[in-house]
Amino acid sequence: MAAPLFAIVFLTVLGSPALAGEPSEVVRPFYLQPGLELEQSARGHFIDPARKVLNQNDAIRQGGEVGCLDPALPFNDTNYDPAEIASTLKLEEIVSGNEATVLAKFMAEGEEQAVQWQLKDIGGRWRIADMISTSKDWALSRFQCE
Repeated sequence: MAAPLFAIVFLTVLGSPALAGEPSEVVRPFYLQPGLELEQSARGHFIDPARKVLNQNDAIRQGGEVGCLDPALPFNDTNYDPAEIASTLKLEEIVSGNEATVLAKFMAEGEEQAVQWQLKDIGGRWRIADMISTSKDWALSRFQCE
């Protein structure tokens, strides 16, 4: 009787994180489709504080202005070559409970770049809370888009 109970508990524990999928798989599309973070279709992948800044940027753009965010943020605000990104992109993730950090490393402008993505498991789905440069002084959450 103990063995079946152990198996049920073991499978339940193993299965819980799988509901949310892998945090790195939430981040990967932003490197395959540049500018995706600025599209309304991707807004469901974000939570505050990142979502608030993205929504503020949308409001500025709807008013006819350029916006306050550079579409190259996932690429550490560089002049990147999509082919170089595709061939060098490495995603490393650390999960701790309902929070995760994904470190995206890639080559751009002849140098290794790195952007840290902070995610939270909300209702069984990983959502992006922030995007932070590891070598430049910016974080999505710190942009003042007003």
